[in-house]
Amino acid sequence: MAVFFVSDVHLSEGREKAIDAFLSFLDDTIRGAKALYILGDLFDLWLGDDDTRFPHLFVLDALKRVTARGTPVGVLHGNHDFLLGPVFEKRTGCQLLPDPCLVDVYGEKVLLSHGDLLCTDDVAYQAYRVQVRQPAQQHLFLSLPMKQRLAKAALIRGAAKEAVQGKSMDIMDVNQDAVEEMMSTHQARTLVHGHTHRPDVHELSLGGENAARIVLGHWYEPEGGQFLTWEKDGYRLAAVR
Repeated sequence: MAVFFVSDVHLSEGREKAIDAFLSFLDDTIRGAKALYILGDLFDLWLGDDDTRFPHLFVLDALKRVTARGTPVGVLHGNHDFLLGPVFEKRTGCQLLPDPCLVDVYGEKVLLSHGDLLCTDDVAYQAYRVQVRQPAQQHLFLSLPMKQRLAKAALIRGAAKEAVQGKSMDIMDVNQDAVEEMMSTHQARTLVHGHTHRPDVHELSLGGENAARIVLGHWYEPEGGQFLTWEKDGYRLAAVR
């Protein structure tokens, strides 16, 4: 049985091919899997557990089918869906996990993170992240009617797109010191993350030992849905075609 990892699916209205591909991934590709880990940004925009816009309910039902088959599903918050909450857990049977978190994969300690915490060179983003993750801020936002939440989210996303255009690709990538610090703190030799949309396996030395940073890809076209599959004899990056 394999353990599957996926990140940055960014499901939203208008992305029917990605929606169909991900539903097929849940219903067919991972059938019989030992576990599934979703490392953030499953949804392109999640404005609270009462956000029933298309395609959210279809995806929640598909996740429930996975957990009902006996496959545990762990979910990390991403920077697009950090308002996933307890109602999401109850409806799907998934478990929301802290970022970062350690999991056991065939006897190996593997550290999971969405990845945005590692982009420490982007100081402005890190300040924004701290602000929007504050419980008081989230409670205030979630108390607004959905129409107002949508309007505020549109303003924030517009400002974020403008900010990204003025940043270099290096600033928006992970910081190597942050990577090594996170892995050392959790005594992990393997880190799996997403966020940067740059799938690859990076080898590094950590405390004189070999280590690896596995970066998951995204589900935007034309590359296709990308994921990591890990079995007893090793792991590989793959894609849904």
